[in-house]
Amino acid sequence: QVQLVESGGGLVQAGGSLRLSCAASGGTFTMHDMAWFRQTPANAREFVAAINWSGGNTVYADSVKGRFTIARDNAKNTISMQMNTLKPEDTDVYFCAAALHYSGAFYTHDYHYWGQGTQVTVSS
Repeated sequence: QVQLVESGGGLVQAGGSLRLSCAASGGTFTMHDMAWFRQTPANAREFVAAINWSGGNTVYADSVKGRFTIARDNAKNTISMQMNTLKPEDTDVYFCAAALHYSGAFYTHDYHYWGQGTQVTVSS
C-alpha cells in the first residue's frame, strides 16, 4: 500500500510560480508511475502530468504544456511539479497519484493510489 503526501500549495498571483511536492512511502517507489491531477468540487478529476517509473518519459495535459514540469527523485521517493506562468483557471486542489508501472496507468491515467490533495489558488 502506497501512501502519498502532497505539499507546496498556496496562493499566488497570476503569472507567478509554485512548486508542488509529493512524498511517497509504503511501496517500492521505482515500481510506480506517478502523476498529478487536479479537481474542483464541481468538476471531475483532471489529468495534469505524469512521469514514468524511471523518469525517462513524461506526458502533460495540453492546458499546462510548456508551463508545468514534472520530475521525480527516486533516491528520495518524491515527485515534484514546477508550475510557472500560473493562470486563475489553474486554481484547483492538486492530487498526487501512483500506480504500478506494469498497470499501464501512464497511458490510461487510471491510477490506484491518491494523496489528500493540496490547494492551489491563483488570483487575477
